[in-house]
Amino acid sequence: MADMPLIDSHCHLDAPELAADIQPVRALARERGVAHCVIPAVDVHNLDAVRGLAHQLGDSYALGIHPLCSNQATRAHLDRLAQRLAEHKDDPRLVAVGEIGLDYFVDDLDDSHQQRIYREQLKLARDHGLPVILHSRRGVDKVLKHLREIDVPGGIAHAFNGSLQQAEEFLKLGFKLGFGGAATYERATRLHALLRELPLSAIVLETDSPDIPPHWIYRTAAEREAGAKQGRNTPAELPRIASCIAGVRGIDPEELAAHAFENTLAALPRLRALTSAGLWG
Repeated sequence: MADMPLIDSHCHLDAPELAADIQPVRALARERGVAHCVIPAVDVHNLDAVRGLAHQLGDSYALGIHPLCSNQATRAHLDRLAQRLAEHKDDPRLVAVGEIGLDYFVDDLDDSHQQRIYREQLKLARDHGLPVILHSRRGVDKVLKHLREIDVPGGIAHAFNGSLQQAEEFLKLGFKLGFGGAATYERATRLHALLRELPLSAIVLETDSPDIPPHWIYRTAAEREAGAKQGRNTPAELPRIASCIAGVRGIDPEELAAHAFENTLAALPRLRALTSAGLWG
């Protein structure tokens, strides 16, 4: 993978798990060929943090309110997000509105409220002409429903784990689909079948660092109880993740990397301007 640069299209480099040594973490990823990272916000309280980190590390960022933070989100929070999007509209490192969407894995979320927060952010993306980075855990159909009603300029359906039919609906709407550590597990047979059926033009790569660790890092609860240390998922794992996904597809990792690179630039067009301006790294 050394010859083909990679983009980690979704990594939370502002997470507490990475705070103590973020510079070495990013340096190792770059050494392994990860040329660029996209850092999405999850709440109004880290909008400034992700922007600052993207500038510090030579990466890019997205601004939004995650559905898991939607219960606490108020009109004032949406107004603050709108203000930051307006303030930074000319910042070349601002590439999307995200991470936004819907989550039906966590039981205590107010469904009607999270849908309102999601819709309002889609409107902000539409009004600013920005793509979106989507979270759709167990809620793909509802996420798609709102996308059909509020026209945004595409983006990425992060950590995609839906059906082929749902994937095709995202593609019709101009989206790419993000795949990462979940695809490295042998038991992920449904996800592997999907990856083999999708066109290469649909796929972007991600780590979701520090979440969704690949299989070689993950430790079961029993292993952790026995003293095994849980590995830490960072962007440096992306080349090996990409190799696993290429293996599922039955293609050379370099071929996958080349397609994923171009797909990410297509999904987040401001990234292409960053490459042209030499603003990576």
